[in-house]
Amino acid sequence: MLTVEMPELLAKRRLRIAVVGDAMLDGWLCGGSTRLCREAPAPVVEITSATNRPGGAANTAANVAALGAEAVMVAVTGTDLDGVRIRRELDAAGVRTDAMLVEHGRRTLAKRRVVAGDQLVARFDEGDSGDVRPCTGRALAGVLREVVPHCDAVLVCDYGAGTLTAQVRAEIARLRGPLLVVDAHDLAPWAAARPDVVTPNAGEAAALLGAAWSRERTGEVERRAGDLRAATGAAAVVVTLDRDGAMLLPADGPVHRTWAQPAPESQASGAGDTFVAALTMALAGGLPTTASAEFAQAAADVVVGRPGTSVCTTAQLTARLGGFRSSLLDHDELAAAVAAHRAAGRRIVFTNGCFDVLHRGHIAYLNQAKRLGDVLVVAVNDDGSVRRLKGPGRPVNSTSDRAAVLAALSCVDHVTTFATDTTAGLISRLRPDVYAKGGDYTPEMLPETPVVRACGGEVRILDYLPDRSTSAVIERIRGRVGAR
Repeated sequence: MLTVEMPELLAKRRLRIAVVGDAMLDGWLCGGSTRLCREAPAPVVEITSATNRPGGAANTAANVAALGAEAVMVAVTGTDLDGVRIRRELDAAGVRTDAMLVEHGRRTLAKRRVVAGDQLVARFDEGDSGDVRPCTGRALAGVLREVVPHCDAVLVCDYGAGTLTAQVRAEIARLRGPLLVVDAHDLAPWAAARPDVVTPNAGEAAALLGAAWSRERTGEVERRAGDLRAATGAAAVVVTLDRDGAMLLPADGPVHRTWAQPAPESQASGAGDTFVAALTMALAGGLPTTASAEFAQAAADVVVGRPGTSVCTTAQLTARLGGFRSSLLDHDELAAAVAAHRAAGRRIVFTNGCFDVLHRGHIAYLNQAKRLGDVLVVAVNDDGSVRRLKGPGRPVNSTSDRAAVLAALSCVDHVTTFATDTTAGLISRLRPDVYAKGGDYTPEMLPETPVVRACGGEVRILDYLPDRSTSAVIERIRGRVGAR
């Protein structure tokens, strides 16, 4: 599970991560526009600011550094001014650039955007995207032999822009390191490296399965998780779904979804780089894959809230996770929030429970509940009602702590508490479209069922994950402590 202290704890370990791939320069020309030019119906943008930022693999490295790790950039640039700018920007971001190579005669990749107000008007792409020369590839392989043995993880960012030739891929496959994460437009050439994790976007995942992507095909990608792992050679696959979050397809255990905060498409530049940087850092720091995916989603949500190409710092991620502590709503606030969602045409899903010690069964059940609608509301038993249900030794965690942990899950939209033995009164007030409960119940066992149906909603019993319960976890802990 995620905690507010998690970013600082990972930063204190001072992980070292090699980011290998296609470094680019992102340029932003911004200004206002109040008229069209005479030559054509095109806006005249009066530029008021011009900024350069690391892009592509360079932006991923900048995010790794911003989150507190030591980032080592392994890339190739040209001798041109844009190559100088990338190094200057990376140095300012705290990224090590001593492992970067220069190829004479090569034009550095650059993407320049013109923005009028909040509207992207045009993008200009420059630079060479063919394979680097064989001699440069050999030199790059030599750099990898020097760098990788001293790193906690290798993060590959392959945009097909010529840095990662077959020779370089073979060297990475041979060296690997403790953790290999590959973010590539085409993952098929990386299958031989047997990555620990790959991060295709939805379209790339669909292409690997020989299908065209649409939102309706999310279920097909999930069902064919084994085919995706076979096609990529990876132990786990994280499919990024842009504004819909991400989908973790592990080698064992249930599929896990994260849910992104909505943001305009114009503000999504570099969010994928932030996601994979945070994911790699969390995995290298020893977090479980589900917690790592949630960590990465929280970091990506930070940057999509800002225009341009930007990074998520440790302080910003800590502040975002800390904000979940104040996300607990009383019943009046929750009723107002639900009314606003309903007015916007969103489908409301409601569930409740103690959630004393959060475990994998809870996570799977909450993710499945979220998929039944657009907004997931979770009501948590307060301490008194938990004691009545579970006995005098419970809860282990206080109401506020349990609510804060639940709110930190990206699948959970709102959290409230209740002191009664059922949520029938709250359901009557909120009138959810779906009332969801775990698979160890039947609708007839639930006192809330008649109220839900009277309000026009439906009761859904979710899949049961055997051998997963809070009571069993607590008993195992107590048994081990007693044995010591």
